[in-house]
Amino acid sequence: MTELIRDCIECGGTVAPDGHCWECGAAQQAFRAHEEIATDDGAAAVSDRGKRRGINADAMALTTAGRWTIGIVCDGVSMSPRSDRAAQIAAEVGMATLAARLSAGAVPESALEEAAVRAGRAVAALAASVDAAPACTYVAGIAGPEGIWSASIGDSRAYWLPDEGPGMALTEDDSGALEALTAWLGADADEPVPHLRSYRPPVPGRLLLCTDGLWRYLPDAEALRAVLTRRQAAPAHPRHAPRAHGSQLEDVRKLVGYALGAGGHDNITALLIPIIPTGSA
Repeated sequence: MTELIRDCIECGGTVAPDGHCWECGAAQQAFRAHEEIATDDGAAAVSDRGKRRGINADAMALTTAGRWTIGIVCDGVSMSPRSDRAAQIAAEVGMATLAARLSAGAVPESALEEAAVRAGRAVAALAASVDAAPACTYVAGIAGPEGIWSASIGDSRAYWLPDEGPGMALTEDDSGALEALTAWLGADADEPVPHLRSYRPPVPGRLLLCTDGLWRYLPDAEALRAVLTRRQAAPAHPRHAPRAHGSQLEDVRKLVGYALGAGGHDNITALLIPIIPTGSA
């Protein structure tokens, strides 16, 4: 749950729905400090401010559209103004576009590309000028019986984490020397050109979307999966039935908790979508 904030921590003024004061513009530390969301089909996500950041500039969105489960994770670029707003707008616009396009019968690749472009334009529209441009990274994932798809801009990542066999990163970071971003969403960036990836899993597993607040502590698929498997063994489900709704939320909390325990230097967001390939059930 998101805490309701009535009075600005700086001037005592009224706080707007986006977590900034109407009067002085100050960001409120408690706004979206910790959020959890889940869907009926078993997907779940958690976002946490971490231990060192004044605000949570990460954002996430999670929903279902027909046979598809859709997730988006965004990370506000810390050097840009109101980066938390950029991330939130990107997640909202990207999700609305994906849900509408997939419901209308669009193929995942087309829907992902259009969603990234629309999210980028929405973030660009927040800028007072190219020198005062809110910015964020972006990763979106779609899962259905036919497979999984991802689209990314920046250094937020998607991973395939199978129940059995080797996992892998599905995205490539847009970064250069000293890990500086080379692509992002914002008025000071080029038109978004997302990295698209599709994969047909041969076994059940999970699609993970996350920000660098998690993957800097757990940078590869095996390290991530090792954290997820550190739990008391649960009764086996017949024929790889989908994990229960609660167990996904428990696991995503575990990932965020690991990052917090390792220092929590940045905002942390993780989103898990369970995958049951056609023919596995």
